Amino acid sequence: MFKKLPVKTKVIIFICLSVIGIYSILRNEINNKNKYNLPNTSMKSVEEDKKDNIEDKKIKKLDDIYSKAYKAFFDNKYNEAIKYAQESIKIDNNFYKGYNIKGIAMCFNGDFDEGMKNIDKSLSIKPDYGYARFNKALAYELYEKFDEALKWYDKNLEIENYIWSYYGKASIYGRRGDAVNAVKYLKTAINMDKTVKEEAKKEKDFDPIRQNKAFQELIKN
Repeated sequence: MFKKLPVKTKVIIFICLSVIGIYSILRNEINNKNKYNLPNTSMKSVEEDKKDNIEDKKIKKLDDIYSKAYKAFFDNKYNEAIKYAQESIKIDNNFYKGYNIKGIAMCFNGDFDEGMKNIDKSLSIKPDYGYARFNKALAYELYEKFDEALKWYDKNLEIENYIWSYYGKASIYGRRGDAVNAVKYLKTAINMDKTVKEEAKKEKDFDPIRQNKAFQELIKN
């Protein structure tokens, strides 16, 4: 029957069959390619998941150790705080929080030079880390380097509106007997948090201006 068909019709049928054949071949190649690529894609995903999981565990471990160091510092257990901080740094030598808490603990523990080196290391890793800027000011104030302390309280305030930097400046001016500036910065701190007033009432740094009327007015109930 095929022989009886006109030549033109035979040509058209041949072309159609050829197109169908080529399409089938290409489709099979694509399917085979996808099939063989699937294991590689899956393996890549598994490897990425493993890396993410390891990183998440590392971050959690660092946070846990840092929390212990932070608590120890505020409990005045400076050697313990230093130990935990050093442990975190061994896990990640770019853990800026570890250097910072270690540094301020060392300063309070009597080692200003090494403590400041650690705070500076924290800032070299993360220059805009507000807590390290504050602790650098606090360390300078602790060792009565008041001009440097004021400068670093201001550096902290450049990046965060931190209540205790205002209070720190107020206390330094209080020590110096500068009632005007002490009241100025203390007022800012009190406006941010009324409980600061209770701290100021018992703060020895304000003894030189305790009888100043503006100061008395500021801290009265």
